[in-house]
Amino acid sequence: MTGIDIASINRIKKMYEKFGRRAYEKFLNEEEIALIKRPETAAGFWAAKEAASKAIGTGIGADCSFHDIKISKTEKGAPKIKYKKKVRKKFNIKESHVSITHDEGFAIAVVHNILK
Repeated sequence: MTGIDIASINRIKKMYEKFGRRAYEKFLNEEEIALIKRPETAAGFWAAKEAASKAIGTGIGADCSFHDIKISKTEKGAPKIKYKKKVRKKFNIKESHVSITHDEGFAIAVVHNILK
């Protein structure tokens, strides 16, 4: 299954300016926050998590929260995505792949899951 999402970089930037670190804590864990150097990255992570929830057919909510999805980076800086075990098991996810891009004020992410 595949999911896609787009996020406004300016919206994420304003959210951070208003609420500071708490804005990021709403949708990121400590390791993910440590990876954020620019608003573009934060918006990309938001879009990736939304796309991941769409890829399992639920959207962000009771079955899959922002904190049920973890984004990290490879040694070369490419994004990686992983669901918590309870989500992987419930939705029979074998592996997941993510692509994130940003340009002209928007971040877009696509997540593809391979099912068991």
